[in-house]
Amino acid sequence: MKWNTRITKLLQIKYPIIQGGLAYLAYADLAAAVSNAGGLGQVTAMSLPNADALLEEIRRARSLTNKPFGVNFAIGMYGANYMDRVQVAIDEQVPVVTITGGNPSAILELMQPTNIKTLVLVSSRRQAQKAEQLGASAVIVVGQEGGGHLGRDDVGTMVLVPQVVDAVNIPVVASGGIGDGRGWMAAHALGAEGIEMGTRFIATQDCIDASASYKEALVESSESDTTVIKRSIGAPARVLRSNFIDQILEIERVTPTYEALKKYISGEANKRWICDGIKEEGFGWAGQVTGMIHDVPTVAELFDRMVQEAESVRGKWGLN
Repeated sequence: MKWNTRITKLLQIKYPIIQGGLAYLAYADLAAAVSNAGGLGQVTAMSLPNADALLEEIRRARSLTNKPFGVNFAIGMYGANYMDRVQVAIDEQVPVVTITGGNPSAILELMQPTNIKTLVLVSSRRQAQKAEQLGASAVIVVGQEGGGHLGRDDVGTMVLVPQVVDAVNIPVVASGGIGDGRGWMAAHALGAEGIEMGTRFIATQDCIDASASYKEALVESSESDTTVIKRSIGAPARVLRSNFIDQILEIERVTPTYEALKKYISGEANKRWICDGIKEEGFGWAGQVTGMIHDVPTVAELFDRMVQEAESVRGKWGLN
């Protein structure tokens, strides 16, 4: 069965499935596993210490797969201190660059003379239209079900995706609340031409940098075990509930300032749980899809399962 869409053609991949940027977790091993399974894996640029480390990770990914992969730039908190890493991606001629959490214009401008495909994460029609105007190859639309940083309007994937599809001419990728073949096919029904998954890829054996404690929590949590932090400072983001998160929410209630929150919402606090496994001293991003995660397969096993589920849906639609 063929899964051809404008996204598979644009990115030169078998299945229109993209792995999210996953700060501190999306490195060469996971990226290569996703790409080898037929999707688009990604290396996270901004979690690495410098441009040289990104160069090394890109080359390591190339040693593990001969398939296309991407580099994600989560630029929201970095000002202009990432252009040397962007230049590495250009010099290495990576096939795809994705941009999340900030104004993508500077990166998109640098990419224009290259053959690198560019995808921009958006959370509204307006942002999608702007990304198209700036020259993005495609947009990734995240609904409020998603893990990590979200839009401020609390619009769900089911409502947001078709609105963006109707508002732009470039391909649309759906993200937020998708973790199996049924969600994949639902995204196509909404007009999307691919999907992005983040939380589901963390709970795989190939996400080697995620702690056992974090993966176990993703398996054991229900869809009601996430909440949104940082809303008080205008940067809402979805996490797994915990005693540590309750502390953050109390600070937001009493002293809703970045200064009061910064040590609790820092990258170091994030890594303490997701990488080091110390749940009581850190936090972990997670989407509501955690309620659909019941095991920790390999990426290849996950893809096989999703394809079977999607084929079953297509059969019910009379498309097989």
